[in-house]
Amino acid sequence: MSTPSQPPQQPEPPSGTPAQPSAYPYPHPQSPAPGGPLGFPPAAPASPSAQQSVYAQPTLVGPLAQPQPQPQPGNPYVQPGQYPVVGPPPPTGGGRAGRAVLWAVVGALAASAAWAAGVFLIPSGSDVDLRGYSAPVNLCNSTDYSSFRTEYAANDSTPTHNSLGDDALDEALCNLSLKKTGSSYADAYLYVQLDLHKKTDPGPEFTATWKNYSESHSGYDVEAVTGIGDEAYLVSDDTTSSSSTSGSLYATLAVRDGWVTYTMSYSAYYSSYSNDKDPPTLSEVSGWLKTDSRATLAELKD
Repeated sequence: MSTPSQPPQQPEPPSGTPAQPSAYPYPHPQSPAPGGPLGFPPAAPASPSAQQSVYAQPTLVGPLAQPQPQPQPGNPYVQPGQYPVVGPPPPTGGGRAGRAVLWAVVGALAASAAWAAGVFLIPSGSDVDLRGYSAPVNLCNSTDYSSFRTEYAANDSTPTHNSLGDDALDEALCNLSLKKTGSSYADAYLYVQLDLHKKTDPGPEFTATWKNYSESHSGYDVEAVTGIGDEAYLVSDDTTSSSSTSGSLYATLAVRDGWVTYTMSYSAYYSSYSNDKDPPTLSEVSGWLKTDSRATLAELKD
């Protein structure tokens, strides 16, 4: 092995002459530590005048002395940090962190690729299940309430309706006044609503709302109804008295068919001033709601 060349010595300036600027910082941080670089014998002590040289370094004595930076192997005079070191991370600490960052980046790229593939492979809106229903502008024209007409034969000439069309929801509403023959005012009311959910599945919230209706509304009874849509519930509250015509009767049939929800609600209020002295029973009203809801839902399908 050849001996590394020694750095050139600067000539000693004349006495009283300030030292010339140097390209190396003072004190020189890359001067070989005592013992010589790479295990070679230490150099001879420098003369007092050489202590003013740019190659001199202060000598620290005692517990505050710190080891000087060692030169890089192969070239003891290269300043540490002067050129970036390209290579694998150190084996302790940094290696695990580097691998963690690498795998995090790889995982993010893989997840992004999978998401992009899903977006292109699964057509937008392909999971929406509207079962062929459509929401008409005038729901009253599509509402079949022929069962109620046996009790309330007078025709409502001014039913009210409304509708909504949006990317997320299509909705149609209808309010009907039910009158018996000879009545000047409504004896009862029928309310119908149809919702086509085009962005979100209404199933979980529908079940939570109607199946547990009696828990959030005191005095109401809930009955599960089969044979209408995917699930249906009859919610009722009957406060009428058999001894006198007073109280109220309320009943709603709520149906979910796929992502479509539907309700038909009946309500009547009685007092001593009511014209209706022979109102229908809850059992009758419940049967009418089921029959007419089946017919109306069939009408609303394309």
